[in-house]
Amino acid sequence: MGFVLGLTGGIASGKSTVLQFFKEYHFPIVDGDQIAREIVRVGQPALAALVAHFGQEILLENKELDRKKLGALIFADATKRKELDALLNPFLRKAIYQEVEEKKKQAALTVVDLPLLYEGHYETLMDQVAVVYLPKESQMQRLMQRDNLSKEAAEQRIASQMSIEEKKERADILFDNRGSLAETKQQVTTWLKGQGFL
Repeated sequence: MGFVLGLTGGIASGKSTVLQFFKEYHFPIVDGDQIAREIVRVGQPALAALVAHFGQEILLENKELDRKKLGALIFADATKRKELDALLNPFLRKAIYQEVEEKKKQAALTVVDLPLLYEGHYETLMDQVAVVYLPKESQMQRLMQRDNLSKEAAEQRIASQMSIEEKKERADILFDNRGSLAETKQQVTTWLKGQGFL
């Protein structure tokens, strides 16, 4: 059975970049965001649970989930965000678990890309957790540029997650993304070689 590495970080910390390095080495990836999108497709029980709780107004005319409307609803309201997480978590956990079990039969290392890994308590499904680290100030700048957000909107998004410093403390492995791309990639390569995966 293969080793399962959970990969997480803060918003705009560079997790996608680190994930790309693992892809270049051809390790299988379990994409938490992709699975989260799939479980709320039309006809899926998770979408029915959301509509039952939040109402028909979270749907587009074609009955698909209106992500913008749901996003606006939960980013501004911590209680609603917790309700959403509590509703989706059982569906998401089951789907992620099934894909992890399938992929770890195929390779020595499977990487599970999960932005809210600690928030959803998914560390129990992993052998180890790697955090892509970038200080909050740098996160803010990147997020404002990347998503064209105001400072206030960027702060609200960052505040909706566990702080990057807490994630850093809890990490088994830390990929520090303050340097160049080459430096970050070297950290990934060094870890892979040290574990015998390369």
